[in-house]
Amino acid sequence: MTTDGVPQRTGNNLDPWYANYAERAAGFAASEVRALFAVASRPEVVSLAGGMPFVSALPQELILQSMDRVMREQGPTALQYGGGAGIPELREHILEVMSLEGIRGASVDDVVTSTGSQQALDFVAKLFLDPGDVVLAEAPSYVGAMGVFRSYQASVVHVAMDDDGLIPEALRQTIAHLRGQGRRMKFLYTIPNFHNPAGVTLAASRRPEILEICRQNEILVLEDNPYGLLHFDEPAPNALRSLDPEGVIYLGSFSKTLAPGFRVGWALAPHAIREKLILAAESAILSPSSFSQMVVAEYLSTADWRGQIDTFRGVYRERKDAMLEALGEYLPHLSWTNPNGGFYVWLTLPDRLDSKQMLPRAVRELVAYTPGTAFFADGRGRHAMRLSFCYPTPEAIRLGVRRLATVVNGELDLLDTFAGTGTLQLPITPGIEVAPPSDLK
Repeated sequence: MTTDGVPQRTGNNLDPWYANYAERAAGFAASEVRALFAVASRPEVVSLAGGMPFVSALPQELILQSMDRVMREQGPTALQYGGGAGIPELREHILEVMSLEGIRGASVDDVVTSTGSQQALDFVAKLFLDPGDVVLAEAPSYVGAMGVFRSYQASVVHVAMDDDGLIPEALRQTIAHLRGQGRRMKFLYTIPNFHNPAGVTLAASRRPEILEICRQNEILVLEDNPYGLLHFDEPAPNALRSLDPEGVIYLGSFSKTLAPGFRVGWALAPHAIREKLILAAESAILSPSSFSQMVVAEYLSTADWRGQIDTFRGVYRERKDAMLEALGEYLPHLSWTNPNGGFYVWLTLPDRLDSKQMLPRAVRELVAYTPGTAFFADGRGRHAMRLSFCYPTPEAIRLGVRRLATVVNGELDLLDTFAGTGTLQLPITPGIEVAPPSDLK
């Protein structure tokens, strides 16, 4: 609208600039996980919601020593701008880290560092997604990734998974269904190891088949692997990237194996894609933090980082065991996944319960979790929740599960009393909520 040729704002009482936003701004939405942080951080609340690493298990003296050496020996460089791809010393160490998951033969030049793997995820989305494009993702999937895809006006279509991860036949059917609709699929986004939020790991036998399906359909694979080294018993199978260097972009991070405060992650990409990732990084941030990269590189050069990862494994194994034991004691009538690594358990409720509607009551009972709806793009997940065992002590986990049982059993009692729903109906088998291809939208 104009008055005498002068543009007039047409906003609203809450935001006078509302009419000026780009269309893609409509894709920004508050994460249900992030929204919980303010409540879950209250000391009296046992938070089983956020995936925060237990950084207290990291020897602070080693980090202080690394920071001190960097500033004493390379201070002016550490405080200066760097290259868009990141410092070569860190990228050399990243190759060593990835070799533990079967990734060999890659070059330093193939690695692009980023401000956490979340930023690398954003760069990939920026490079590949046009409005209306489809991203294939497991059901459920990482809430932070879905937020990125929505911000670029893409649609997330879920593919069914079970306790062995993504189901190859479900992937075939989903692709065929979308092709029949004439929709354009840009990539498959997957967390194959110790999945967030489901906790499951993609079986080794399924990995080549899934890669072949994507290769035949010219669909790129985006492999997000922040938890891969945090196994409890058997290591996870080799990374998808190790099986198909040209068809997979691999995302890694030091947030879970070192500390998230450094905000250092990376992408390993085929060469042509790598060049465009650097351009995307330079246009967004000029360069990632030289200081953070150099501290991490110094730590990896001087500390027993493999031993520290093993310490983290022990910490998280103890916490997972505490959670599963508490669930078995207080909620034996429910079902849940049994992760062999990572941070999360996926709990399945009776179908008549709604985890999102129950959350206010849970907070009143001084326990927090993440509703399953946060991990679906299509509104599903109401009778599931993600429980994080990474941060609370085993004692706090046990207390939190006991409080959660009070909430769940109280909701069931109310339904039985006032709705006359009868006896408890349970899922036939444990595992992941799945959807047949007919449910695709």
